[in-house]
Amino acid sequence: QVQLAESGGGLVQAGGSLRLSCAQSGRTFRSYAMGWFRQAPGKEREFVAAISWGGGSTHYADSVKGRFTISRDNAKNTVYLQMISLKPEDTAVYYCAAGVAVAGGARDRIDYWGQGTQVTVSS
Repeated sequence: QVQLAESGGGLVQAGGSLRLSCAQSGRTFRSYAMGWFRQAPGKEREFVAAISWGGGSTHYADSVKGRFTISRDNAKNTVYLQMISLKPEDTAVYYCAAGVAVAGGARDRIDYWGQGTQVTVSS
């Protein structure tokens, strides 16, 4: 069994920064890709960013390109989302995800989700 636990959310002003962390516990024999999704009140969950197991491939939603950076430290079983230049429209609950395919597309195979961490950006 694998569990994901997000942390690092909070309240920031527009233009500020936050770093989210997602710690994985448990063991898997699969080489999981990791990603971040978010869901704002009254809206559907949307893809934010993803990273391959080895960290060599990343991709981002257009809305966060140039502002968010995803990274991972496999030795710590942790994935990060560094967010800068935050905007009020970034306000959402951010969820960590793990799976054999995490790319924000129809072929996603996501096996595990975290409980989410709230990010609120004020203006």
